[in-house]
Amino acid sequence: MPQYLSPGVYVEEVQSGARPIEGVGTAVAAFVGFAQQGPFHQPTLVSNWNQYVQSFGGFVDGAYLPHAVYGYFANGGGAAYIVRVGGSSEQSAPVSGSPVRLGGLRVAALPGAGQDVSVEVADAEGENPPDDRFRLLVRQGGKVVETHDVSTRKNVKNYVVNQVSAQSTLVEITEQGSGTLARPDKQTVSLPAAGDTPARVDAQEYLGDPEARTGFGGLESVDEITMVAAPDLMSAYQRDLIDLTGVKTVQLAMISHCEQLGDRVAVLDTPPGMSAQQVRSWRMDEAGYDSRYAALYYPWISVFDPLGGRNTTVPPSGHIAGVWARNDVERGVHKAPANEVIRGAVDLDYGLSKGEQDLLNPIGVNCVRAFPGRGIRIWGARTLSSDPAWRYLNVRRLFNFLEESILIGTQWVVFEPNDDRLWSSIRRNIAAFLTEQWRQGALFGRTPAEAFYVKCDRENNPQESIDLGQVVCEIGVSPVKPAEFVVFRLAQFSDSTSLVSE
Repeated sequence: MPQYLSPGVYVEEVQSGARPIEGVGTAVAAFVGFAQQGPFHQPTLVSNWNQYVQSFGGFVDGAYLPHAVYGYFANGGGAAYIVRVGGSSEQSAPVSGSPVRLGGLRVAALPGAGQDVSVEVADAEGENPPDDRFRLLVRQGGKVVETHDVSTRKNVKNYVVNQVSAQSTLVEITEQGSGTLARPDKQTVSLPAAGDTPARVDAQEYLGDPEARTGFGGLESVDEITMVAAPDLMSAYQRDLIDLTGVKTVQLAMISHCEQLGDRVAVLDTPPGMSAQQVRSWRMDEAGYDSRYAALYYPWISVFDPLGGRNTTVPPSGHIAGVWARNDVERGVHKAPANEVIRGAVDLDYGLSKGEQDLLNPIGVNCVRAFPGRGIRIWGARTLSSDPAWRYLNVRRLFNFLEESILIGTQWVVFEPNDDRLWSSIRRNIAAFLTEQWRQGALFGRTPAEAFYVKCDRENNPQESIDLGQVVCEIGVSPVKPAEFVVFRLAQFSDSTSLVSE
């Protein structure tokens, strides 16, 4: 308290006692996968597709991460953290395509070169050119896009290996042996597309290390993340870089990561090429996941691939995460992210019928369905939990939002005098926050008293707890749940009174 030593008028600023709790963000995703370039393992923040391209490159053959991130932003996603896997932290360049023999040379497509790349050996220009000179034509889609006048002599300026390495953006050339290099015969060879995936990926690379901030471990230090996806886990499986056991190991690690932190949900993909019955068998017999912090989606979706100029099938997790973000902005995190159109999806890998979804919905597989005149929509909003209390995805995400908001909004309580005035302030601030959530439709009840309660008084803060320095506040909320099954009962009736003659 200030001291007043002389007569006068004094103005003081005092705390009103109201400390509003602000809602935290709910739409920040994290993606783990393969990319054309960029740092390995360390989480990198991008806020739009252009920033992703600048840091990690664009679409590449054999990688689903670019499609996932593009679909995330196209469907309304905001900020995202990217973790690139598939190489050591010292590695600075992705892996080139498989080399093809060209005389005494080996030629391969560079990462990002795309598909339909070929190399033609032609005669050098001019009359009677030296035997060591020839022309190398690089074609893509049948068109000549690069021309290199080169030589097989190692001591000249236009030596084929040095010149192509310095000038070409599509191919690389190396010597097959160390002897004298002969000019290759006139021929044309097609090059396999460069896959920006490593020779082998193990589960540990996805798990990472919290201290080194790599893999899922690196995401532990980023508190604002609310969704986690690993779309290239299925790319690794398709390329035999990891088996189904490894897929299960990584997905279990994703689930464990979300459960330990308690503020995010894993968006899981099913293995590719499965029918509805196969997905059911895999879900029940092989995977067997049971978690309130994970959601599984099926089937894969078809999107346009700018790299190949045609449609391609990709796992849906990136697009799904974008729909979650869009739903949070337009309706609120309490609304189930279902019956929403997936932007960019042009077809489905497997067309589900209602009968097939009847097999998948009860076991927590959220289906993506195509409806005539209504587009391709998410048609499920369940977690993988066997507990009915946590069956619905929006309930889990609403509790994540409430818990994180209250946690951050009540930091001022620490070290305050533990008495009735503090308890009253806690009750008042939390009740004001929950009342606002009730007004927005997040809580069920006709009045705030029906929607929630906040108890922080002498009954749950006895002297023993006070002596231990503890403040206990009990909060109960009634979340809204989705109208998953809408039933209209129709019956015939007749007004008997109208049949009575007067």
